[in-house]
Amino acid sequence: MMKESSRKQGAASPCAACKLLRRRCAQDCVFAPYFPADEPQKFANVHRVFGASNVNKMLQELAVEQRGDAVSSIVYEANARVRDPVYGCVGAISSLQQQIDMLQTQLAIAQAEVVHLKVRQAASLSTATTHHPISPSNSAAASPSPSSNFMPPSSHTKPFFEMDMAMAVDHDNLAECVWYPT
Repeated sequence: MMKESSRKQGAASPCAACKLLRRRCAQDCVFAPYFPADEPQKFANVHRVFGASNVNKMLQELAVEQRGDAVSSIVYEANARVRDPVYGCVGAISSLQQQIDMLQTQLAIAQAEVVHLKVRQAASLSTATTHHPISPSNSAAASPSPSSNFMPPSSHTKPFFEMDMAMAVDHDNLAECVWYPT
C-alpha cells in the first residue's frame, strides 16, 4: 500500500530502500511509495533476495497502477525465501495442501462413520418395531463398521440421537479418525 505522508509534508526523509542503499531519496524515487522509512525490514528482505537493481527494473517496466500488487507479491516471496531459502512460498503452499488433504481424509472418515451409525440406528429401529431386539454383540457383528475394532462393549444399545460422541485420534496416523459411543 502506498505511504507517501512523510514525503508530501515537505521534510523528505529517505524511504527504506534509499536508506538501506545509503543514497539520497529523490522526489520521483520508484521505491518511496512502497517501502516507507518506518518499514526497513520489508525492503531489506526484498533487496537480499532479488536485489535493488532487479526490483527497480521490474517496477519501471510496470504501469503505475500495477506496481502496488507487484510489490506485495515481491515482498511476500522475499519473506518466504528468507524463512525457507529452498522452496520459498511454494513450500508454504505445499504444506497447506498437505494439511487440506489430511483434513479431507479425516472428514471423509467421519462422514462414513455417521452414515454407518445412521444405517445401524435405522436397522435397530426397524427390529425394535418387530419386537426382536438385537443384542449389542450381535449388532456389531451384523453390521461391521470401519471402527468396529475400536468400539467398546456396551451393556445396552442407545438410540442414535441419544448417543454421546467422542473422538479417538491415533496421533501417530492423524488421517485415521474413529468415532465411538461413550
